[in-house]
Amino acid sequence: MADLIQAHLPIFLFIVLLASWLGTGAVLYVARRRKILAHPNERSSHAIPTPTGGGLAVIVISIMAWHLISNNAGTPYHFAALIVATVGIAAMSFVDDLRSLPITIRLAVQIFAVTYVLQATPASVVYFGGFLPPVWDLLFAGILWLWFINLFNFMDGIDGIAGVETISIGCGISGVVLLAGLSPALGWLSLIFISATIGFLWWNWHPAKIFLGDVGSIPLGFIFGWLLLMLAAEGQWPAAVILSLYYLTDATLTLLSRALRGQKIWQAHKKHFYQRAVQRGLSHAHVSTVVLIGNAGLIFCAMFSVIYQPWLPLLGAAVITALLLAYLKFQRPKAAGDAS
Repeated sequence: MADLIQAHLPIFLFIVLLASWLGTGAVLYVARRRKILAHPNERSSHAIPTPTGGGLAVIVISIMAWHLISNNAGTPYHFAALIVATVGIAAMSFVDDLRSLPITIRLAVQIFAVTYVLQATPASVVYFGGFLPPVWDLLFAGILWLWFINLFNFMDGIDGIAGVETISIGCGISGVVLLAGLSPALGWLSLIFISATIGFLWWNWHPAKIFLGDVGSIPLGFIFGWLLLMLAAEGQWPAAVILSLYYLTDATLTLLSRALRGQKIWQAHKKHFYQRAVQRGLSHAHVSTVVLIGNAGLIFCAMFSVIYQPWLPLLGAAVITALLLAYLKFQRPKAAGDAS
């Protein structure tokens, strides 16, 4: 079965895309009927209640497709653990979408899921090149993974941006896997989630008919945080840093700024660079497109880091990220048609 899927991978991925598109439409129908809505709040950039939970289709379809491949390709045990943990974290996040859960419960489930997968991973896998003792290597990997999960959720604040980031990081991972000759299973997982996200993005592009919800953003952050750690474990740490650099920088600088002002960093807000750009009048579609263009440059730098000394690609990625943040901070709409 795995050989058959690999031989017809484009068709398989198109089926995943189509299933996600149809599934998101079905979730939209149910969300409207059941009034499962995201209401405007301190964090949101939308003005009217909007159906949410579209990530349910993305995650369910992706997990089914990934299980189909991994179950027939003899992938290691920790891949199965990843599926189990993703299901668990998605279930918790779906409940959180329906009725807000305390932060302690959400964080506890995330910590358990991260710990479960890290412990299921072979002890020979190290994430920081052997520079740290094994215990510290695992600890720092877990902390970074937890931060990535939550920043991915924090950054899902306008139409299309989470889908753009998922597709960008996924394409970058797939390219690095191919160029560096890494395990094709990592590339398959990325391609599956890319395909499912494209199906969802059709519904989520501005003006969004449905939002991803925590059921989408939390598991996506979980999966792609793991994939980036796997790149680092395979010696491709520059690529892992580069591909996530915009999200990491925007989220980290924003929360550090809030912390220095004495504000509670876990409270909802609209202070990220991309949110402020929308507040100044740039449309959701414009901002998400600019992020996509910036991410295309980061993908190039990440792939360049595979075949060249990493410092030049890292410098290039830093420059691209700085220019992207500057654009989001200072650019204003040039015409009335650019307003959201």
